[in-house]
Amino acid sequence: MANETKQKAPRRYEKMRDSGVEWIGMVPEHWNVERLQWHLEEINHTNNPVKTANILSLTNKLGVVPYEEKGNQGNKAKENLSDYKLAYPNCIVANSMNILIGSVGLCNYFGCVSPVYYVFKAKDLNDIRFFNYVFGLTNFQKELRKYANGILEIRLRVSASNILKRRVAIPPYSEQLSIADFLDNIISKIDSIIAEAKASIEEYIAWKSSIIYEAVTKGLDPTAEMKDSGVEWIGKIPVAWSACALKRLTVKIGSGKTPLGGAETYTSHGVLFLRSQNIYDTGLQLNNATYISPEVNASMKNTEVEFGDVLLNITGGSIGRCCVYDLDGVVANVNQHVCIIRTKQEILRPQYLRYFWNSAAGPMVISQCQTGGNRPGLNFEQIGSVKIPLCDIASQDAIIKYLDSKTRDIDSLIQQKQSLISDLESYKKSLIYEVVTGKRKVV
Repeated sequence: MANETKQKAPRRYEKMRDSGVEWIGMVPEHWNVERLQWHLEEINHTNNPVKTANILSLTNKLGVVPYEEKGNQGNKAKENLSDYKLAYPNCIVANSMNILIGSVGLCNYFGCVSPVYYVFKAKDLNDIRFFNYVFGLTNFQKELRKYANGILEIRLRVSASNILKRRVAIPPYSEQLSIADFLDNIISKIDSIIAEAKASIEEYIAWKSSIIYEAVTKGLDPTAEMKDSGVEWIGKIPVAWSACALKRLTVKIGSGKTPLGGAETYTSHGVLFLRSQNIYDTGLQLNNATYISPEVNASMKNTEVEFGDVLLNITGGSIGRCCVYDLDGVVANVNQHVCIIRTKQEILRPQYLRYFWNSAAGPMVISQCQTGGNRPGLNFEQIGSVKIPLCDIASQDAIIKYLDSKTRDIDSLIQQKQSLISDLESYKKSLIYEVVTGKRKVV
């Protein structure tokens, strides 16, 4: 299905010339290379007196949407709308501080936007859709960074005048229309496939969680006699099982800490220092790993990780992510956002406990133990008090073997969908770049 969105033999313009702009490269001979100000103009109409209470917001994924549709993204809207700017259908809205990372979109509404936003409209004989695709180019955004001002990297701001002074490849108006029509059509198909793939991933994740939950709470024998566990998130369990507090099954429940001096003490080698961004349900991810010196590690000896420890994220948006430390012979430590759970392995296998946290029971436990106000968190007392379904070691080993096989298959399906999404996102970006800079002919 994805192949349907790709042209088998891309057509090229016969005559090309150097644009004189590094990020654009070669362009069709009959195209112009001109400043945006000859084709776009800024609209700076304030909502004073208030002409509309329809607040619009700009999101990287959804583009320009009514404020109530943006979800939990960005800042809250102000109550006083008189200093907001008016935005109109068929205009480009861009965030002055986030346009460098793609916070820009085509507006289909009449409403008002934050005063830190820019609103641009197309001049006569120019298609606003074509220029919206230009604004979305990573190459164009990198070019804008050269003209941005700001103290902190995350608060860089580029002025509207500096945006409009940038030179871009400009095809004739008729070609702008054809290019925009072509991209609207092909990109909508690509986005539809991506949306389907993302929906499939969510279904696979739910399926995986359900399989794990059934195995760690009901076992592998569907004919086993059941009893009430007395615990809401466990439900019924086999009669030979029990619901046992985790603290009775462990020799350690505790988190690490940030070394004295914070991130300044991190090194590029030494003792592996694990943070919440390294802990995933599928295992450790060390592509962004950091390290501490042996001397710093020695001062944090109590939070050193051992092979077989269960690592559980206990704060923030990744709360509940869990895996087993399986790097044999590799010394490691953790920060305060990661909890070490060291089980009595003769009665509780680490992988069995990991599967419990990975199951649907994990979120149920966390929702009943939430602390920390606006920042979700778990404390050690709560973790120790969590009751888990406990069976004999032989049954735990059988469940682990079964789930290893089942989850491996599901993870493979998820990976295939993720690869498809990654490929399509890359293809979409390269296609837009090639078309709007004249490397690929669509008319």
